Amino acid sequence: MKNYLFLFLSLAFLTSCYSVKVVTDYDENVDFNSYKTFAFYKPGIDKADISDLDKKRILRAIASELIAKGFTKSENPDMLVSIFTKSREKVNINQNNMGYGYGWGWNPWMMNGMNNNMSVSRYSEGTLFIDFIDKKKKELIWQGVGTGALRMQNREKKALRIKEFVKEIISRFPPETSKK
Repeated sequence: MKNYLFLFLSLAFLTSCYSVKVVTDYDENVDFNSYKTFAFYKPGIDKADISDLDKKRILRAIASELIAKGFTKSENPDMLVSIFTKSREKVNINQNNMGYGYGWGWNPWMMNGMNNNMSVSRYSEGTLFIDFIDKKKKELIWQGVGTGALRMQNREKKALRIKEFVKEIISRFPPETSKK
């Protein structure tokens, strides 16, 4: 039974590390149905502290997701799209005490019989901000923020992870409450 519990907890931990947590915020006075076209806001994108190749990957993924939702990329857009990124190092410490005996509590005579396993892992946690700006008013109308683990050893995995981040964030645009 302990093995099944350990397996379940391990799988839950691993999937939580790889999922993208998304939060959004928006101006509730905006009619999102009035937006049909988009373009990228270069001054904002230039400030993102990532490589130009990763910027291209993110922008391609955003364009792909918006086009799939029926938006059109335009030279004269209704809204501008900007991005911002940040990352930080995270450390996970897991301690698995596999003891012997029955019931709850602490038994000082069992200390030599316990199997004490500890594992430490490091990874980068990345955050991607995607902002939609009303071009005419020059105001932020919607922001999606995705946060998740960035464990990428190669270019293909990195590209897939970026697409996953973008897809999860853009899936919440436009807001459901936009019924004006």
